[in-house]
Amino acid sequence: MQAKKKIILVLPVLLLMLLISGCLKSQRRVDVIASRGTINEQQNRTVATRFQEPNPQGQSAVESAIELSQKYSRLSEETAALRIQNQELINEKARLEKDTRELETKLKQAQKELTEANDLLIEMRIELNNWKTDVIGFRGEMREAETAQLEALLKILKILGGETPVESVRNVDEGPVLASSELAQSESRQVSNKDVTNE
Repeated sequence: MQAKKKIILVLPVLLLMLLISGCLKSQRRVDVIASRGTINEQQNRTVATRFQEPNPQGQSAVESAIELSQKYSRLSEETAALRIQNQELINEKARLEKDTRELETKLKQAQKELTEANDLLIEMRIELNNWKTDVIGFRGEMREAETAQLEALLKILKILGGETPVESVRNVDEGPVLASSELAQSESRQVSNKDVTNE
């Protein structure tokens, strides 16, 4: 029985506590909703007034409508001009991109031709250097052959009994071309002298 009495006494206290806590929670909800409502109203007012220009004192609705229509026409003209300018810029961009593509292909072709020309020039330079060395070597061989011929001619002339001028011997050392021409002249003189003596 005592347990029942305790439960009966505790039960009203618990109910009272639950009612008080429920009321406090609902009060808090009402406060939060009210504060949100005032914030939303302030935001709505600022949004509404943001795009409105303050009307000067004494301006009628007709005058403000005329002024707004003038602003609208001016802004629509600016919009049309900006659209035209935008279209021109788009066309210019397309033209420049086309020119860029064409110039890139020409540049690639020119680079290809340039590398081919460089390779050809390198090959020609190598061949030219080879030719120079061949000519220089051949020139040396020709000098040696001419000096050998001149020496042989001098020996033949000595054997035939011809006199060799001292100048021709000196010329052999100086240059084979001069010596060969002088030797040819002296040889032709000696041959003509022998022909005369034989007759």
